[in-house]
Amino acid sequence: MKKIKDIDCFLLDMDGTIYLGDKLIEGAREFLKTIAAQGKRSIFITNNSSKNKYSYQEKLKKMKIEVNPEDIFTSGEATTIYLNKHKRGAKIFLLGTPLLEEEFIQAGFELVSEGTPDFVVVGFDTTLTYNKLWKACDYIRERVDYLATHPDYNCPIGSGSYMPDAGAIIKFIEASTGESPLVIGKPNHYIIDSLCEKYQLSIENTAIVGDRLYTDIRLGLNAGITTILLLSGETSPEQYYSSDLSASYVFPSVKELSQLI
Repeated sequence: MKKIKDIDCFLLDMDGTIYLGDKLIEGAREFLKTIAAQGKRSIFITNNSSKNKYSYQEKLKKMKIEVNPEDIFTSGEATTIYLNKHKRGAKIFLLGTPLLEEEFIQAGFELVSEGTPDFVVVGFDTTLTYNKLWKACDYIRERVDYLATHPDYNCPIGSGSYMPDAGAIIKFIEASTGESPLVIGKPNHYIIDSLCEKYQLSIENTAIVGDRLYTDIRLGLNAGITTILLLSGETSPEQYYSSDLSASYVFPSVKELSQLI
């Protein structure tokens, strides 16, 4: 097991790890300062593809955390990196928000709504229409390659409330077509592959820090990197100790973790 002091790069989930809703978790700001003071790196990593890195930069700024947008990595960006390795400049039928559309266009893809695309990509589309779903199903039945940015069924929006997320859209399409996508985001290793390609990282001295067993910790296990579970968000101690997943380290929050960096 890699010692925490030997970790050079921390991949940080955000909601439940750094903040809860719009409230910073105690010790989070000091934790980030400690990482920077020791010359280590922190990269924020999120499955939410409805927003881009600039949206998250603005949210963190409101909590008085200054972060370079290039140190924020979404499943949407990971998907563009994966696709560019397979077919640069491909035609994409995209179920996504205007921010995700912008991400794909900037990465050199052509977004199409007519003709036959090279790929169908499903993201967390809060602008979703029935017509988009219908077209996606038609293309998938025609055997167009099918990907999704991430598999989350619900997105927490605070006070115990949730929005249906990309995973719910995937299930709709599966019910109609019988097909499931290649999923890039957490807990699948593709998001780490894309991240390592962008940042030229070695996974040997990298750790994933998060509050969800089935995304953050499962990702670390799938990608072969050190896992640090924080009990400040979704996972309770009882849930962890009754789970079949085992993290490398478990802490109440980033406050306790920062004392060992």
